[in-house]
Amino acid sequence: MAILVTGGAGYIGSHMVWRLLDEGREVVVVDRLTTGFRWAVAPKAKFYLGDIGNADLLKQIFVENEIEAIVHFAGSVVVPESVRDPLEFYQNNTANTRTLLAAAVQAGVRAFIFSSTAAVYGTPSSLAPVTEMDTPRPENPYGSSKLMSEIMLADTARAHDLRFVALRYFNVAGADPEGRVGQSTRNATHLIKVACETALGQRNAIQVFGGDYPTHDGTGVRDYIHIADLISAHVEALGYLQNGGTSLIANCGYGRGFSVLDVLKTVERLSGKPLQVVHSGRRLGDAAYVVADSSLARERLGWSPRFDDLDLIVSSALTWQQKMMDVDLEDVSALQRRVAALAS
Repeated sequence: MAILVTGGAGYIGSHMVWRLLDEGREVVVVDRLTTGFRWAVAPKAKFYLGDIGNADLLKQIFVENEIEAIVHFAGSVVVPESVRDPLEFYQNNTANTRTLLAAAVQAGVRAFIFSSTAAVYGTPSSLAPVTEMDTPRPENPYGSSKLMSEIMLADTARAHDLRFVALRYFNVAGADPEGRVGQSTRNATHLIKVACETALGQRNAIQVFGGDYPTHDGTGVRDYIHIADLISAHVEALGYLQNGGTSLIANCGYGRGFSVLDVLKTVERLSGKPLQVVHSGRRLGDAAYVVADSSLARERLGWSPRFDDLDLIVSSALTWQQKMMDVDLEDVSALQRRVAALAS
């Protein structure tokens, strides 16, 4: 029996594939390689190139493999792009999830883990950590597209023999502790990734939006979670469902936040490089403080983070960025050889 990982060539999905293989699982990956990389997929995983919106491809996958569970990462994630092209986000994140769910129900898959986001909450009404009981108020098509998918999951679970866990991520960063994969997205917008690129001379400067928020230094505060701990939450969620757990929506964060300037100072200290910072006004929709209350994931899933330390997160991101500086991301064969060597 195999686990199907959609978007398994992307940042988070590729880490999940490695972790499942480390645990002796059989893994099937489907990815259209729009933002992901073929070389990032662990060599032992079975790979299908294509879109999860393609019902015929999904039928082929389910016919050719005994799929016991789905971990669904495939989707579009850049918030400004969702504002510019909302219909693409509703197609890729919502309509395609509907196609995947229909195929899963038809194939008799009973366990489904969904990659959701803290963007479903919108701007919190206070500086208290966000809980799953807070009313979702997404402020952009990205958040709305994910919330719609959560609603579809809940309705499908009520109507069919399928249970799900939807994990609402906060700010994911860092790289695989074994050095096999990391954040390699072109033109990334994640703060820690951009700061590392700036420290290593791959960008001229980093832009800071807003300096007058009601926080300790005026910049926005976010809850940063190490990729390895996020993947552990997915592994725990998979075990939870396979042991009969009921459907669940849970936050994934550490419950404490760091400001933009806190992050930049950490990158400067660990890299030994000063950052050129450009200060700009606030961006529309940016909240002052977004931190997770992750009690539910800890209690119901038994999730116990191991990398809850900003220095660990930043150092792993820096190490990966340094490793990739001399690599041509388009040289697929060379990168696959490199990954295979790491796997041996």
